Amino acid sequence: MPESHLVAKTTDIPADEAKRVIIGEHQIALFNLDGEYYATDDICTHAYASLSEGYIEDGCVECPLHAGLFDIKTGKAQGVPVTEDIKTFPVRIEGEDIYVEI
Repeated sequence: MPESHLVAKTTDIPADEAKRVIIGEHQIALFNLDGEYYATDDICTHAYASLSEGYIEDGCVECPLHAGLFDIKTGKAQGVPVTEDIKTFPVRIEGEDIYVEI
């Protein structure tokens, strides 16, 4: 059964930025897209790179290693070199607290 984990405060992540958080063995990228928060796997499915260190533009994150794009809301790979989607996780906001469900 999924469990909610307090991972950050809304004030920790500026608009159109990301933060890497660890929940157990999961490396999660937490994104702030204009005040809406999303969580995905932090590791690119193409090569071992941290997506939270990538570039955010038009609702996508670009892997800093080989420029693969993923849709932040859905985790869908957006074309070569990435072909495998990343996992997304439900996010809940309570006040300033950000919870991710794993």
